[in-house]
Amino acid sequence: MRPSLNRLIEGLGFHRKVIGLAVAQDPYKELGVSRSASDDEIRRAFRKLAKQLHPDQNPGDKAAEERFKRITGAFDILGDAEKRKKFDRGEIDADGREVMRGFSGDPFARGGAGGGQPGGFSSGPFGGAQFEGGDLNDILGEMFGGRAGGRGGFGGFGGAPAKGADVKAKLDIDLEDAIQGGRKRIAFSDGRTIDVTIPKGAAEGQVLRLKGQGSPGRSGPGDALIELNIRPHPIFRREGDTLVMDLPVSVPDAVLGAKVEAPTPEGPVTLTVPKGANAGSTLRLKGRGMPSASGGTRGDLLARVQIVLPETVDPELTRLAEAWRKDRPYTPKRKG
Repeated sequence: MRPSLNRLIEGLGFHRKVIGLAVAQDPYKELGVSRSASDDEIRRAFRKLAKQLHPDQNPGDKAAEERFKRITGAFDILGDAEKRKKFDRGEIDADGREVMRGFSGDPFARGGAGGGQPGGFSSGPFGGAQFEGGDLNDILGEMFGGRAGGRGGFGGFGGAPAKGADVKAKLDIDLEDAIQGGRKRIAFSDGRTIDVTIPKGAAEGQVLRLKGQGSPGRSGPGDALIELNIRPHPIFRREGDTLVMDLPVSVPDAVLGAKVEAPTPEGPVTLTVPKGANAGSTLRLKGRGMPSASGGTRGDLLARVQIVLPETVDPELTRLAEAWRKDRPYTPKRKG
């Protein structure tokens, strides 16, 4: 049987609390589920623990805070189908880091028996233990976030400890939020809530990165990646930095010209419809569109004229149309 990291440390005369090592736990044990647990069972177990251990529910309780970090890390592995498969196959450890080839999922797996054989343990400066040519003193030092013997890195344990995983979420916002900017609150499955700053000119599918709001890790938490989804607007349609809308106009106003009320993102304004305006004619409102994401000038709002007849047929309008068709027949030109 391979020696566990806990037993190796104890055999070397150290205690985890003294050394300060946070040994990665089995994510199944952290969440209290079996290895055959379904996705729903894992999700329910995590939610239950997250509610109990969330820092907001346990102010000042460091033990609860540490346990909360561990179950969050465990769910980051088991809540992702691909990561769970990799963990079950021994391809990644409980921190989500890849396991080096030849280690069989255990950084202290032995490839042979006896003192000087590769993969075995022989005499050395740190309690007499060496591993495939690397001094265990160096390996443990690097796992603790530093270097114990002043020597360079070794294998997959060199460099800084792994950073926590990024978390992803989608946030639905209104078009007005994308125009004006502002702050929105988003809730995560672990019970946390984060205030997200929406930039002016935000675009559909834009991803906002929130530093340090992801899953915890030994060298610090990962980031939260928030993808924006802009809800359809009942009036305005977006075309780049330009907003487009339909402007209903009556027959008399289209024929004679008029001043009509038109909506804008900031409220209604008075718009002049020219005499003889045709359906499809475009009226431009400068600077009433989307703010530029680069901070430049604001786009325009285009109002496309839609000539609308009364809902109830007017007898006078009917007689006028009949006389017009009889005395002044015309055929509208087709486009294209």
